[in-house]
Amino acid sequence: MKRKLFACRLTLLVLVLSLFAGVRAHAQCDPHNPNPPSPPAQASVSLGGSDVTIYYCAPSMRGRKIFGSLLPYDKWWRTGANSATTIKTSTGLMIGSLMVPAGTYTLYSIPSETTWKLIVNKQTGQWGTVYKPEMDLGRTDMMKGEAPSSPVETFKISFEKTEGKKTQLHLIWENTDVYVPVEVM
Repeated sequence: MKRKLFACRLTLLVLVLSLFAGVRAHAQCDPHNPNPPSPPAQASVSLGGSDVTIYYCAPSMRGRKIFGSLLPYDKWWRTGANSATTIKTSTGLMIGSLMVPAGTYTLYSIPSETTWKLIVNKQTGQWGTVYKPEMDLGRTDMMKGEAPSSPVETFKISFEKTEGKKTQLHLIWENTDVYVPVEVM
């Protein structure tokens, strides 16, 4: 009898701890967490009546060297923090040289000293460190924008120079601004 009671209590403890761990991991980019280290953010644009929105978690430098150190060159990056960065588009897009049908995708990138690559991946809903290259819709080169006048503390994704059905998708952090043109197909 004591053994059964012990087993039940142990099972209950494991379930409670598992639930707590899952909630804590989710809270890292949860809008209900008052001070997340990498808060949720989004970038949205309307292109000729079609909506494009990117959801991501925005990490901060916090005194660290980012590109070429914390984030090594020539290795894929989740393009944000915590959960995978997601793009939702209500219409087909040309992102750089890549044709992207309407839908939901995950964005990754490959930082480089020369030419960055933006990766559009068909897998969705995963944690940011879960990357399956075989699920790539494709990759496209990014261009260097004008370097920020001072280091950008918190990572930012933005749509800039929007005109009609065209815009630029920018990734800005530390001393880096890279972008790719985006256009409604």
